[in-house]
Amino acid sequence: MSQDCIFCKIIAGEIPSAKVYDRGGVYAFLDIAPVNKGHALVVPKKHHATLFDLPDDLGREMLAALKAVGRGVMAATGATGLNVGMNNYESAGQLVHHAHFHLIPRHAGDGLTLWTQHAYENVEEMQKLARAVVQAIG
Repeated sequence: MSQDCIFCKIIAGEIPSAKVYDRGGVYAFLDIAPVNKGHALVVPKKHHATLFDLPDDLGREMLAALKAVGRGVMAATGATGLNVGMNNYESAGQLVHHAHFHLIPRHAGDGLTLWTQHAYENVEEMQKLARAVVQAIG
């Protein structure tokens, strides 16, 4: 537990939450400032700052929880779609430095738009970047 982490305090019961899932190493609750009603956060119970800090076995457990909570959110809200998102590091919009996934129920015409897309200058630029990614992966 990180002493100054709001999610750690929620998991410990120091701050109230609208809990929807509490199994194994995973906890989920409704976001207090939802994009759409039913917006849930799925978090590891142990403090890990980003996706890249999660142990692989916990990642598998979180995927199972995402599926269960996502189905529950969709059923409870009547949603016809669901966005699953995660921000890692501040430049990507991460505000709470405790790994967490957002599950946002969607309805046709709900007004939520995704990010703007951009094009590569040409195919070679894209292929060059692909080679760099492959090299970085190893």
